[in-house]
Amino acid sequence: MTRHLPRAIQHILFNLRGGFLVRPLIISLALGFVGGCLSWLEETHPALGAWLPQILFPSRSDPQVAQVILSAIATSIMTVVSIVFAILLMSLTLASMQFSPRIIVSFSRDKVTQRTLGIFLGTFAYCIAALPAARIKPYAFSPVLTVFGAMLLAVACVIGLLFFIHHISRAISVNYIVDRIAAETEQAIQEQMPAPHEDRLWPAGAAPNAVQPDAPILNRTAGYVRFIDTRKLVQLAKTHQLKLRVTRRVGQFAPAGIPLLLASREERLTPRLRQAMLSAIDIGPSRTLQQDVEFGVLQIVDIALKAISPAVNDPTTAIACVDQLSRILCLYAQRNAPQQHYYDPPGVVRVTIPAMDFDALLESAFEQIRHYARGDMAVSLRLLAALTDIATVAHSAAFRQSLRTLGQRAVDSCRGHLDEQAMSRMRGRLDTLQTLTT
Repeated sequence: MTRHLPRAIQHILFNLRGGFLVRPLIISLALGFVGGCLSWLEETHPALGAWLPQILFPSRSDPQVAQVILSAIATSIMTVVSIVFAILLMSLTLASMQFSPRIIVSFSRDKVTQRTLGIFLGTFAYCIAALPAARIKPYAFSPVLTVFGAMLLAVACVIGLLFFIHHISRAISVNYIVDRIAAETEQAIQEQMPAPHEDRLWPAGAAPNAVQPDAPILNRTAGYVRFIDTRKLVQLAKTHQLKLRVTRRVGQFAPAGIPLLLASREERLTPRLRQAMLSAIDIGPSRTLQQDVEFGVLQIVDIALKAISPAVNDPTTAIACVDQLSRILCLYAQRNAPQQHYYDPPGVVRVTIPAMDFDALLESAFEQIRHYARGDMAVSLRLLAALTDIATVAHSAAFRQSLRTLGQRAVDSCRGHLDEQAMSRMRGRLDTLQTLTT
């Protein structure tokens, strides 16, 4: 849905989706506004309260009853909020210790948790905003309809608390975590690589009419490259008749003081233009999944490596991680490589941005697992099966060659660590892979 929006707007929307600030704050402010407006409307138009049946709120003439109900709901909701935060923090702590500290990013983006906190805080804001309307002086007034709305919100909070506990109990299971990371990684692949695979006329790292810029634009803030606004860079390069080359791809660490961009004409690089170019590249202390496909892969790899470590010894979790990694690589192998050269006008390379290719992503996904699982037959067999699945959908001969090479290395690394029967099964899986990739 956001694929056709400008990259800067996509970046803002991506940041707004994460964390426990924006969505809960919007929901709570909205409900607080509704509480204040509804009580004001009910006071301005007393006939609104007459619509509510007498049986639902019999003490409609006593403002003290409304005050007690609103204050009791507001007080109890804040207690529930503290319980929710305690459950959430405990879940995050357990998950980060058992699986990987990097998965906290995906937990903070969970919409169910954000909406639950927003409804609880919004109910509190609703009651506080409506409470001043229930008064005795200068005349007695009881906001009947507003109090009934607070009672409905209290019931919704009880249901929401039960659903939240159920959701958290599922969210901390490893299969749920890995599946969610894989789904977010697939979304990043679809946004960065929307076109299906096709043969290129030239290698991904080269382009016709490309020049090598040599005027450095130094990085000012150390951190990971999280987002590159290609449209802004192309527009700046076209406006000032420059050619740019970004030296770091998304996901790589960029120390302060290194050349982050290289330009073709140094005499045109004013301080203001340098700052505008640097502002097109977002650098932060941690990686994100907006444009960084490798980050999602590494999160799953971290879980797999901890699972097959001697201290944990949980091959079932490692197998689940290998399955999800094969899911990601299958999608990646069926898409065109990420665009590296941007033209304006056609035939003139304005901006060159490095991107991760299939071989690099394949190594990030399976190389460490292959090394540490060489003594585990189940994980090694599933690794070969995953490579076979990827080879089934891979259209490129180079991709199939990389898969065949990795499969051979996996079998070679298991020699001396597995018995002959296990090695026989490994060689059988390798033969299937080699037949498919020949």
